[in-house]
Amino acid sequence: MPPAKKRTRSYDPAKTRAAVLTQFRHVREAVEAFTPGQLDGPTRLGEWTVRDLAAHLAWMIDSVPQLLAAPAPAARELALLDWPSRTASAAERIDAHTRGIDASDLPGLYARVQGDYEEAVTGAADDRLLPLSFGAMTLGDFLVTRTVELVVHTDDLNEATGAGIPYDRQALAACTRLLADVLAVEAPGGAVEVRVPPYAVVQCVEGPRHTRGTPPNVVETDPLTWIRLATGRTGWAAELDAARVSASGERADLADLLPLMG
Repeated sequence: MPPAKKRTRSYDPAKTRAAVLTQFRHVREAVEAFTPGQLDGPTRLGEWTVRDLAAHLAWMIDSVPQLLAAPAPAARELALLDWPSRTASAAERIDAHTRGIDASDLPGLYARVQGDYEEAVTGAADDRLLPLSFGAMTLGDFLVTRTVELVVHTDDLNEATGAGIPYDRQALAACTRLLADVLAVEAPGGAVEVRVPPYAVVQCVEGPRHTRGTPPNVVETDPLTWIRLATGRTGWAAELDAARVSASGERADLADLLPLMG
């Protein structure tokens, strides 16, 4: 089945490739400095340890050269905005694969993955189709999804270890924008304006459409809070209570629309 016709913002391929590499380097530096005790520590991702999470992150980037090495599919099947909703169906498979990764030498694993990624994307066409289990997707779109994986799981690592791993600005922007655009697709309309400065503004939810002046229904938050809400790391009520989300207007309640992906 062809992908749904949805308006998707464009992403600069060169900036996206660089963002993936830069964020992976940030994670690699932190992972190489983790002590055995930190690596054996818990995360907010169920039974995964920090070591499991680090192995999963390496796999998320290792998937790029692996997919590029496979034969290209005949036709595109998966649009970028469809990707977040498909990830939940693969949760058990992803968990099983992650636990099967040999993570005894994380520095060695990360060094290999980074080298393979850099070599694989050099000269690869942005419209090259990749055979994902969810359906064929372009390399350019897939690399945008890698910014989501990297930023979301960098936040998971920071929460688990207090490492303070930095976020590449371009990676954070791409992740924020994709998840905001997914909200606009999942809840189409113009009654609510969602602002995630400085990266994204979208309108969503059925109802009277705002045309000029101050919108009657506005939600505003920072990028990391938005990403945590969109991925189920935190809840709407908790972030409102903590004043990390502001919501004005009778329709400015996104509780029933979140999370967008798990």
